[in-house]
This record gives sequence, structure tokens and C-alpha cells, in this order.
Amino acid sequence: MNTAPPPGLLQQFAIYLRLMRFHKPIGIYLLLWPTLWGLWLAAGGLPPLKVFVVFVLGTVLMRAAGCVINDYADRDFDGHVARTRDRPIAAGAVQPSEAVRLAVVLALIAFGLTTSLHSVPVLLLSVPAVITAAVYPFMKRYISVPQAVLGLAFSWGIPMAYVAVRGSAPVAEVAALMLANLCWVVAYDTYYAMADREDDLKLGVKSSAIFFGRHDRSVVIALQVAALVLLAGLGASRHLAWPYFAGLAGAAATVIHQAQLTRRREPAKCFAAFLNNNLFGASVFLGLMLSLMM
Repeated sequence: MNTAPPPGLLQQFAIYLRLMRFHKPIGIYLLLWPTLWGLWLAAGGLPPLKVFVVFVLGTVLMRAAGCVINDYADRDFDGHVARTRDRPIAAGAVQPSEAVRLAVVLALIAFGLTTSLHSVPVLLLSVPAVITAAVYPFMKRYISVPQAVLGLAFSWGIPMAYVAVRGSAPVAEVAALMLANLCWVVAYDTYYAMADREDDLKLGVKSSAIFFGRHDRSVVIALQVAALVLLAGLGASRHLAWPYFAGLAGAAATVIHQAQLTRRREPAKCFAAFLNNNLFGASVFLGLMLSLMM
């Protein structure tokens, strides 16, 4: 008996995967790195396996849900931008109501995973995480630097990680790590916005690239340096070993590379600089992991 799903279902599933951006995993990595920083710092090394699995899967699901909501929010804009006009909602392959249902299902699955940790504080922290992720895509209509809201959304896994591992979150340490990540997120998403600046200006959409204007690269570099300084201070306060600071040096090298890439503000090079931030996050994590192993 042939039990394979009909071709139409397979095609629709592939469209949903594209809507969730699984073919472009950079967002997963950029959301995952600071969460892993938090998990490893909270545990002082390898975190409990169950907590690790829940946070990794939760990161993947919430990033997917965020992409769906983003495309729902931008459905009237994406069709006018060459880079985004083939996205499923803009192209008419997925109805807006379908997208909303998919985002809700993804968020509920992530919430269900969180309940498996049997921690009420973690569950309570997950509520503002979901709200911030849902609100961010609409902020480009109202505030000049919507990337700040993205930074908050991408930082919320840090206090959740501490509470999941320790049962509490040391305010100073968590605040420093969140602020460092916030600076980093605004920086790399500004490079992303620089690639889309001309289209955003035509559509009347707000972004940090437009707000910073001709100072865009200077502000990005200043934010990246601020993130590195905060991370270095955190490492010093925790008496982390030399591999951590070597990892920060590797991250600093990516900052220099990105500055060189974007010196002419060519959209393709700005987007390449955005993608290069995966190495920034990975370098920090590798140094942290090796330091804690020592």
C-alpha cells in the first residue's frame, strides 16, 4: 500500500519550511550563540543535557515563529523589494491567516518544551520573550531603531538560561551579558538594514541604517566595541582563563573584517558583513567553552 503523502502536501510543507526560513539558518545561529553563552556561564561549564536540548529546540522554534510573524507583518512591503518579493506570503503561496496559525503552533510547541523543565520562573520569563518576538516585526513602522527591540528579543534567552540552570539570575552578570548582546544585535542588524536602505526609504520603513545616516558604520563599530568591552569585563569578573579572551580577540578580528567589507556601503558587502557575525558569536562561545573546561 502506498502511504506516501500526496505531492501537494509535500510541496506545501516545503513552502512552510521556506516561510520559517530553514533554508537560511543564519538567524538560528545568531539567536543561539548568546543563549549558549548564558547556559555555559550559568552552569560554569556544560549545562544539564535536558536544559541544553530544550533551549536549542526552543531557539529553533522561536526563530521560525519570528520569521513567520515578520513575513506576515511585512506582507504589504515584501512584494516591492527584489530580495523579498518571492517570500511565500508576498508571493501568494501562503495566506496570512495560515501564517498566523503556523506562528501560534510553533510558539505553543516551544512553550510546551519549556514546561518540561518544571520551572515556574522560566515559564514566566518565556511570556515577555514571546511578546517581544511577536511585537518586533511591527516596530519598523513606529520607532527609528527597531533593531533595539530585536536586540531585546534576542537577549531574552540569557536570563531564562540562568534561571533554568541555577534557579535564579545574578542581576549584574545577566544585565552585562544582555547589554553586550543588545549592542551586538543592533550592530549586525544595522549592516542588514544597510543592504536594504534604498528600498526601505522608498517604502517609508524605519531602520537603524536610515536613522544613523552617514554615521552608520561608525555607530556599528562603536556598538561592536562596546559589546566586546562588556564581554571582556564579564570575563574578568568571572576570572575566566585565557581562551575566553582569545575568543574575544577572534571576535574583534571579525569586526575589523566587517568594517573593511562595508567601507563603500555596497548592499551585497553589507549583507556579507551581517552574515559574518556568525563567526563573532561562535568565536566568543568557543573561547568561553574552552576557558570553562580549564
